[in-house]
Amino acid sequence: MSDSPHQPSDPRRRGLGRGLGALIPGAEAIGQERPSEVALSHLRANQFQPRQAMDPQELSGLIESIRRHGVLQPIVVRPSVGGFEVVAGERRWRAAEAAGLSSIPAIVRSLTDQEALELALVENLQREDLNPMERARAYRRLMQEFGSTQEQIADRVGKSQPSVANALRLLHLPPQIQASLEAGRISEGHARALLSAGTEQVMLRLWERVERRGLSVRETEALARLSISREIQVRNHAKDPQLRSLEQDLSRRYGTKVLLDGTRRRGRLAFEYYSEEDLQRLLDLLLA
Repeated sequence: MSDSPHQPSDPRRRGLGRGLGALIPGAEAIGQERPSEVALSHLRANQFQPRQAMDPQELSGLIESIRRHGVLQPIVVRPSVGGFEVVAGERRWRAAEAAGLSSIPAIVRSLTDQEALELALVENLQREDLNPMERARAYRRLMQEFGSTQEQIADRVGKSQPSVANALRLLHLPPQIQASLEAGRISEGHARALLSAGTEQVMLRLWERVERRGLSVRETEALARLSISREIQVRNHAKDPQLRSLEQDLSRRYGTKVLLDGTRRRGRLAFEYYSEEDLQRLLDLLLA
């Protein structure tokens, strides 16, 4: 569903085609099917579009291309009240409007809301057109609104389950860091390094240093490790040796970081988890 006539050569991106075929029966034949001409006035935006912004320079180039050559690849729409909803190809639609066209070639498909979201997500992933936060929010929406598991999402969009889990972890970043990642001031590698730093306060302190000094991902990772080491040293120095030993035993037993704060008479016991599946694994162990 790319706006470019060239097909991607990266095998990881070719794998996304299998996800598209799973979403729409006969999707592999969309390129060969004769499209219908649909009036632009009968189209409305996809309510499930995961991309929040379009690159003005890329859109300008597409507008000029459409003026010269027309729309070379049809968009995908689904019937809607009073017309059609654009499921895939919103940029082509916007560019066609700006180029002064009155209609656009379109393939009409009857799709559920879930299929509309998944198809829009797959199209953007194929073109690598989503920033990390848009991708993470789209995954979360599939889980929250449609009950999809990480494994199901991974299968649909042609990604691995760990990559989906890592994307979802970005949603645990403080809002300031999410905005920085979305704006491209830091990379996804920086964000993952900051996530490992611990508390929100520590993450924000390190992030400010990363932006101010323009640190690399490796430098950020080293900074996060140093911060964690210092935190552990301070915490362990003040902690009751017996509680410290119990904390280590519990961490080994449950395969995750366990925190015991307080005294032997009163305190707080916390288990860390990093995905929905990780939480379920801990609950199964604790409630067995």
